[in-house]
Amino acid sequence: MARIGIIGGSGLYRMEGIRDIREVEVKTPFGDPSDLITIGNIDGIDVAFLPRHGRGHRISPTELPVRANIYALKSLGVEFIISVSAVGSLKEEIEPLHIVIPDQIIDRTRLRVNSFFEGFVVHVGFSEPFCPVLRKILIDSAEELKVKFHDKGTYLAMEGPLFSTRAESELYRKWGASIIGMTAIPEAKLAREAEICYATIACVTDYDCWHPSYETVTIEMVISNLAKTVNIAKDIIRIAIKKLPEKRECICSKALENAIITDKKLIPPELKEKYKLLIGKYI
Repeated sequence: MARIGIIGGSGLYRMEGIRDIREVEVKTPFGDPSDLITIGNIDGIDVAFLPRHGRGHRISPTELPVRANIYALKSLGVEFIISVSAVGSLKEEIEPLHIVIPDQIIDRTRLRVNSFFEGFVVHVGFSEPFCPVLRKILIDSAEELKVKFHDKGTYLAMEGPLFSTRAESELYRKWGASIIGMTAIPEAKLAREAEICYATIACVTDYDCWHPSYETVTIEMVISNLAKTVNIAKDIIRIAIKKLPEKRECICSKALENAIITDKKLIPPELKEKYKLLIGKYI
């Protein structure tokens, strides 16, 4: 069991320094997670680590088993998820090799299941898509390290796996988006439905394709810059996990309290059983 989950994206498939490692295979009502979950100890703190795309980067963003990933972490006792992801910048001042701790999301995905619940109606508030408490801890941790980072920004979640056209990139800039990536949705939505605090450390690898000096995004560019920023993300995580509160009082911890709209008497017993981990305390 671990209260802290780390979802590593491109370039972050493991955390160095984890001790007392054991790998756990978790079965869920939503299929298998992306990979085995590694539970271990970092500086005396238990964490559960999941490589988002699977070891060897096998799974495309659209095909990620996100429901299984979030459910599996929830079943292991996870209350906080720190996500690490590679992103492109949509603003001049957010330079490659910078870190962004985003505070908002624009969802431009089209092909993904973005809710756990089927067969009854659940409406969860999502005006603040990233946990404000966890975000503050990540910001404080980045400040301690004195790294180049931005303490807010709007993450535009695109479908992928292709990168943007120039016209799309310019459109997103006009919308006021700060960074662009492929994985914050549906992770953030599902984490909120699971009442897990979720925040992202976004590693800026490129200027998408709008910048006149960087008109083409290449995978070589992404990987090269990501290798440099991932170590910063790991350092932020090591500091942040020591700052997490023992008791949660944020919006995430009671997200489902008044969200189940369907008359509870009308929810079939088999669905109550299927979703017991998520809604058991409310029905």
